[in-house]
Amino acid sequence: MTEKIMISMVLKNKSLRKKRFFYLSAALFFILVSHAQANCEAEAAPRVNWAGCDKSGMDFSGKDLGHAILSNANLRNTNFSGARLSHADFELSNISGAKFDKARMQDSRLVSVTAEKTSFKAAIMDDVSFSRSEMSQASFEQARLNSANFYETKLVGANFSAAQLPSSSFVHASLEGSVFDGANLSQVIMTSALMESARFTNVNLTSAVLDKADLKFVDFTGSDLSKASLREAVIDGALFNKAKLGRAIWIDLKRCRASSVGSCQ
Repeated sequence: MTEKIMISMVLKNKSLRKKRFFYLSAALFFILVSHAQANCEAEAAPRVNWAGCDKSGMDFSGKDLGHAILSNANLRNTNFSGARLSHADFELSNISGAKFDKARMQDSRLVSVTAEKTSFKAAIMDDVSFSRSEMSQASFEQARLNSANFYETKLVGANFSAAQLPSSSFVHASLEGSVFDGANLSQVIMTSALMESARFTNVNLTSAVLDKADLKFVDFTGSDLSKASLREAVIDGALFNKAKLGRAIWIDLKRCRASSVGSCQ
């Protein structure tokens, strides 16, 4: 390696470290300011600031909490069913056991939340970010999650039956044992996701990206994987009974024939 290249790499690494420090500092500043301005006694209302507050077990069903700041709060077993929560910020909060059934949560932030066994049944959650959250056994049955982001999210045993998830991202997500029966996952990105023993029966996976994913013992029975990409995916024990694989890119980079069903021809 030449001296010029080494110097270039060092400068690049320094630049990246500076950027990371800047973003971390900005995030910390935002959290500190939010906590300083929080009013835990305030009534439920749009733009309320409950950062760091304990609202566990309370009932906010049907309330309008649009643009609310709910970061780093204790919201265990809280009821938000039917609430309006668009653009709300739940970053770092504990919402385990909480109910968001039929809530409207477009553009909300649920980054790094703890949400074990939380229910989002039939909720509207377009463009929501769940990055790096712990959401094992959460329920998203019949929820609308267009372009949602589940980057590095732990969703072991989660239920996405009949959910709408087109163009969503599950890159590096943990989905072992999760259920997606009847869901719409067209154009979803699941690169390097862990999905051992997950169930995808009768799922729309057209143009989905499953490159380098762990698909051991996954059940794709009756699903449509037309034009999907499975480059370098691990499919040991996976079931493709009656699955449409027309024009899909197989694990060995082979392009399946348009008539392929059940196996890549």
